[in-house]
Amino acid sequence: MLCLAVKFGKNISYLIITLAILVGIYFPSRHARHYECVKVDGILRSLHFESSVQNNNLKNCTYENLLSASTNEIRVDDISQQKSISAPSSGGEFIPKDCKPLISSAIIIPYRRREEQLRIFLNFIHHFLQKQKIHYKIYVVDQDNDLPFNRAKLLNIGAKVAMTDGFPCLILHDLDLIPLNYGNIYGCSNIPRHMSCSLDSFRYNLPYLTLFGGAAAILSEQYKRINGMSNLFEGWGGEDDDFYKRLEESNLTPFRFCPSVSSYTMLMHKKNRITSQNRFDLLKRSIDRRYEDGLNALPNNFTKVLEPLFTHIIVTQ
Repeated sequence: MLCLAVKFGKNISYLIITLAILVGIYFPSRHARHYECVKVDGILRSLHFESSVQNNNLKNCTYENLLSASTNEIRVDDISQQKSISAPSSGGEFIPKDCKPLISSAIIIPYRRREEQLRIFLNFIHHFLQKQKIHYKIYVVDQDNDLPFNRAKLLNIGAKVAMTDGFPCLILHDLDLIPLNYGNIYGCSNIPRHMSCSLDSFRYNLPYLTLFGGAAAILSEQYKRINGMSNLFEGWGGEDDDFYKRLEESNLTPFRFCPSVSSYTMLMHKKNRITSQNRFDLLKRSIDRRYEDGLNALPNNFTKVLEPLFTHIIVTQ
């Protein structure tokens, strides 16, 4: 009887291993440990260089050193340390003084009631972006109500304001994500880029190939072409998958830099457990409604305040 039990146990183990191998072969996107990405030596060639800074008679900024330096990696325990930065202009905009930037990016952050995280993020990200020698402006889009959090609508509002300000590149960025490599240049490419594909909370693995949440870069013209993101996902989940569908339908399937450059850490915070109740139904109809649900269907219920380190966009409904 004992021998039969041992033999049965071995057969079950073999079956489980076989099933795992088959899932890995036939459904690789279920856990995307390996994926195509741009290697370090191809990053500069993949970038879209476009600046809204007028000619200031300075030499162009260069970016090769960000990819060649051996000290590019950032220690997690160094993130919350106070950084020395050059004071940006009112509204959180910065233009390098010693060279002409070839990149102009709007950093758009959906936000609600995370003051300590915002303090850490702003202190770090200004230091990070100034070292990259890019022209940037930080927009914090604040949902000032008790309704379920609507991340996509906040990003749409921030994108609308940033595009009005003339920024050709949009960085859509969750507050709790911190980049860990200076070579992760905060600029756009000719196709959208998923930036946070190597995250410590996922053990630096990509959970699935169509993931496009966290931090992403997209040209303003591309964002307008797909009518931005859906405004209908209230609560957690679904909006980034809907976003990916819009991009794929418009032949803008995103790409990624290699994991060593795209590494991020997540700041600890209490998770939002309120899920988007109808997200699966919305995803089924994603493509059908993309032309009437997005940038062209935004309310005007927001105000803009220029703070010392960021532009505060306050959304009340």
